[in-house]
Amino acid sequence: MRKDIIFGRLPDVFAFTDGGRVLNLSDWDRRRREILKDVIEIEFGGMPPEPESFECEPIDVMGARYHSTYRLHCGTKNYPFSFILKIWRPDCRHKCPVVLTGDEMYDSNLDDAVIAEARSRGFAVAKFSRVELASDIKEAGRSGGIYPLWPDMHFTAISAWAWGYHRAVDALMQMDFIDTSRIAITGHSRGGKTVLLAGATDERIKFVNPNDSGTHGCGCYRFTQVEDDGCYTTETSETLSIMLKRFPHWMGEGLYKYGDKEAELPYDMHFIKALVAPRYLLETNAYGDIWGNPRGSYLTHLAAKEVWKMHGCEDRCLTHYRFGEHAQRFDDFCVLFGLIDAERVGANLPDYFRHVPYTDMQPLHDWKCPE
Repeated sequence: MRKDIIFGRLPDVFAFTDGGRVLNLSDWDRRRREILKDVIEIEFGGMPPEPESFECEPIDVMGARYHSTYRLHCGTKNYPFSFILKIWRPDCRHKCPVVLTGDEMYDSNLDDAVIAEARSRGFAVAKFSRVELASDIKEAGRSGGIYPLWPDMHFTAISAWAWGYHRAVDALMQMDFIDTSRIAITGHSRGGKTVLLAGATDERIKFVNPNDSGTHGCGCYRFTQVEDDGCYTTETSETLSIMLKRFPHWMGEGLYKYGDKEAELPYDMHFIKALVAPRYLLETNAYGDIWGNPRGSYLTHLAAKEVWKMHGCEDRCLTHYRFGEHAQRFDDFCVLFGLIDAERVGANLPDYFRHVPYTDMQPLHDWKCPE
């Protein structure tokens, strides 16, 4: 018998804060704006604004292996700021989809083998290092990256990293070899949390792929996964109170009053997932990544899917689970590539997207989308 801990039902994503409820897609547009304003503020401290100016400066274009490097200038008049974007393009003459990651410092993730696979499929790959935008060392405070651009704002490191994705998209939109209708973003772990926020807040991104993103990502605050059969190195999933202590630079100030009070949160992570609709959301998870709460991620997936049902495109809200632990492997990238391939040619999705990861689980929400 399972010993998972449940703190309550998932709140209704269609319920307005004034007590009304979404009845149609027009209502959803208003509800979406409400979630963007209120939930993103609590969860991530909001988002930085767009820069005063933007310039994509070529540094080394079409070098070895079709590899190019650009410097993206996106500071203010009083505080210049820039970061590096690297792009590998396929050997073809038509516009190509692009897969973008901010996990450049994790060379074991989107490595040479993944780049070669992407290029063989006719995809470009773009990478930047999100820690150029904000340090991931909590003791560093708010002294570097883009923090000095807006010293009076309270956005978090994850907000800054997501902002970096948006600026990279700005650059991609300027490149004549990129199919700007097919921009995909991916990231692992804390990078996956970043990808979920970046995709939720930028409608230019068509495919949003958080990998093993866990708590403060695709996980579920109201569900703690518990494993005690000795098969796993970690027995319980990460909780909100643990994250508030370990990673305060990731957490919005509004979250602190909900430590150990998850049931009182006015939302859960299905709200942020729902902001991606009707675009493609592909969660990739590992059964053995217990700390990342893969069961909780499935519960918020089921709840968020109601928004795609309302849009009439339920098959764009996707999840894929593999055996193994916390990592982003070659096969995980190939799942994303398979989705892009299928969408590009109008083919049916691969069969693995129809697999139900947990047949023993019931939804944690008791509401449905409007008829």
